[in-house]
Amino acid sequence: MTATLIDGKAIAARMVEEVRADAAALAERGWAPRLVSISVGDVAAAELYVRNQQKSAEAAGLQFEARNYPAEISLEQLTGVLMGLNADPRVNGIIIQRPLPAHIPVKTLQKAIHPLKDVEGMHPASIGNIVYNDLALGPCTAVAAVEILKTLPLNIQGLDVCVIGHSEIVGKPIAFLMMGLGATVTVCHHMTRQVAVHSRAADAVFVAVGKPGLVTGEMLKPGAALIDIGINRITDADGKGRTVGDADFDSCSKVAGWITPVPGGVGPVTVATLLKNAVLATRMQMDHYSAAFAVER
Repeated sequence: MTATLIDGKAIAARMVEEVRADAAALAERGWAPRLVSISVGDVAAAELYVRNQQKSAEAAGLQFEARNYPAEISLEQLTGVLMGLNADPRVNGIIIQRPLPAHIPVKTLQKAIHPLKDVEGMHPASIGNIVYNDLALGPCTAVAAVEILKTLPLNIQGLDVCVIGHSEIVGKPIAFLMMGLGATVTVCHHMTRQVAVHSRAADAVFVAVGKPGLVTGEMLKPGAALIDIGINRITDADGKGRTVGDADFDSCSKVAGWITPVPGGVGPVTVATLLKNAVLATRMQMDHYSAAFAVER
């Protein structure tokens, strides 16, 4: 192995320390950050995410309330719940847990959350703001991936970047974030004819597709940074399951200059970004209400 392993847990730990200090400062002013998690139905996977998020939030000094609603709840009822949370100044961030029942489209719920409380960065306004280089509450995974790259000893201005995957909440936001930092960006997707031609020319490669082993070492420029955002569960020949990314780690680590492991790379930084967004959202709401109160007076 020649690549330097990027320690996502260490990056996340530094971010959480900053969040803890900021949350304490806000609490002293009467604005202790408070998150509300919304899950629907009895979904074991969502329960695991909720427990992990609650543990991380409370460790960073954030209040966390988990709400679970029955699978039979209607879209109208759930939208009403979100309207109530939007209007409650004691709630600073709202998280929608996936998966959701088929009759509740997640995009509809994301649009129903007020942009100032969109700590996941999924509201169309939050994603759209990236075009204007306004990164106040960006999509957590995309922001986390870019933050990881920023920790490396690379001059991002003029850097040739290849983004493999063009989803609305990861690939496309990463492309706009990197362009905002001055990089030259190529975006590859399922209709790109020769992905390897583009990836081999890049100084940094982001991959977020959901296909294990998609990126191999021969697709990379020697010394390039590889940020693997994929999370896939596979079963080995011996029947044991394990989590891997979208890159073939063994071959890529022999060519890349830096590489993120899966797990332990982008994942922890994504959680830390969610907490950072919660603090930012709380501060923005504090300023909003303070300004409104001053006008009334």
